[in-house]
Amino acid sequence: MGGIRATNGVEAVRRACQNVHMTSERQGAEAGGPEEPVELPVDGVLDLHMFRPAEVREAVLCHIEACRTRGIRDLRLIHGKGIGTLREQVHALLRRHPAVASFRIAGEDAGGWGATLVRLAERA
Repeated sequence: MGGIRATNGVEAVRRACQNVHMTSERQGAEAGGPEEPVELPVDGVLDLHMFRPAEVREAVLCHIEACRTRGIRDLRLIHGKGIGTLREQVHALLRRHPAVASFRIAGEDAGGWGATLVRLAERA
């Protein structure tokens, strides 16, 4: 599959607002080896593990917009279980976003409390 190469995950998500499939390159030091391409499709699922904390806000907001543009209304944001800091950051963004109709912690079959399911409002 073709895609656009990006230097980091946020750039890949940003470009995904305009393209269905993206390719991102993680930094060699972060990935534990040479840069490796990562396919980043816009399919409603966003794994936030590949983003630095400072990048999460932009990644989530841009992913929401990319999904809305493609008519995807059901999203799954994977933030991990950890101590809940990233989950709370994501939930705070979702609470304030006008396109978010609802959100909830995922069931065990979709990641449990390590993921959040989001339902976007219909476009007017």
